[in-house]
Amino acid sequence: MNNSFDKIAELAKLTLTIEADAVRNLQKSINADFIASVKLIYESKGRVVVTGIGKSAIIAQKIVATLNSTGTPSVFMHAADAIHGDLGTLQQDDVVICISKSGNTPEIKVLVPLLKTGGNKLIALVGNTESYLAKQSDYILDTTVEKEACPNNLAPTTSTTAQLAMGDALAVCLLDYRGFSSKDFAKYHPGGALGKRLYLKVGDIAIQNQRPQVRPEDSIKSVILEISSKRLGAAAVIDDSGNLAGVITDGDLRRMLEKADSIANLRALDIMNKNPKRVEADELAINAMQVLEQYNITQLIVTDKGKYTGFVHLHDLVKEGII
Repeated sequence: MNNSFDKIAELAKLTLTIEADAVRNLQKSINADFIASVKLIYESKGRVVVTGIGKSAIIAQKIVATLNSTGTPSVFMHAADAIHGDLGTLQQDDVVICISKSGNTPEIKVLVPLLKTGGNKLIALVGNTESYLAKQSDYILDTTVEKEACPNNLAPTTSTTAQLAMGDALAVCLLDYRGFSSKDFAKYHPGGALGKRLYLKVGDIAIQNQRPQVRPEDSIKSVILEISSKRLGAAAVIDDSGNLAGVITDGDLRRMLEKADSIANLRALDIMNKNPKRVEADELAINAMQVLEQYNITQLIVTDKGKYTGFVHLHDLVKEGII
């Protein structure tokens, strides 16, 4: 049994090594054609139409998704469907990326002349630079691999990994060329934890919480009741002018009990932290999370132009999926 496990582990590692080496070798393919392809797509008034067949079609769909999410309008067109009616997807100013390992499949040979008839620029993302597809294209993105990771050198493994990596390289270069920022990225990813990291602000969370607060002269009993009733583990101390004077947390109360023989005469101002950690309401929630982690605390006072507006708690950020 151990020998069987060893063989599995060895084959898995070999697969990863073969594919990693293939991706590393793609650096040689970053040439004038690659740069021209980036400029062509960037300057195009149309979209990027990515096409392929078989496993290459699946890779094409992923490349389309990546391009769309990073600011380059793209659509997928299956090569087989294109020659049976879907060629109408293609518009005048679109740039076509055709993905194929061999570059010689029947569908590709039928499709390419139709693409050229429309006058669209054609980029071949191809594993055979001597193929029909390569010779008919305006630019070649060479994804040639020495062998598939499949022991029989048949199943598309290394070749599709290389195609995917080249598509990512193209998308990242276009992203940078456009000056695509994290704010732009957030526009295309409004849902889920990723989107929230890029757009959710502290004020959006704090407004949902209660606003525990006490006055400097309030008794410790009043402080305890306020913290307990608002269930955020802390209360802001607000002076007569409405300004933030400090904060009292559960931890401050515990430390007070350790030090004081009697709490009867103590007031909020006696135990409050006069320099509490705070965050502005228009700050991103992910930045608040970083402050909590940096100082190993569980809540932050939220202010709007310096005025106390509430709290944001670690649990709020966990609930929103920020972590």
